[in-house]
Amino acid sequence: MNRYAYVYFMAAEPEIIRETVPRHVAYWKNLDLSGYIGGPFADRSGGLIIFSAPDSATAEGLVLHDPFQKAGVIDKHWLKEWLPE
Repeated sequence: MNRYAYVYFMAAEPEIIRETVPRHVAYWKNLDLSGYIGGPFADRSGGLIIFSAPDSATAEGLVLHDPFQKAGVIDKHWLKEWLPE
């Protein structure tokens, strides 16, 4: 299993973001991924999610199905394999 860091920054769509937050949170929690930890930045400009997946294709698929991605409220994002020490 590989570890991944998903960093995302929000677009200026506060109403859509507010409507989508519950689905975004439920999506990631209900996946029950090994090593999952996530949450927003203090200023709510985006967030960070750490999780495990068997490969980068699987990790990318999980990110693409994030309700924030589907709602179009992610301005920028990065998905990187992470090697914690």
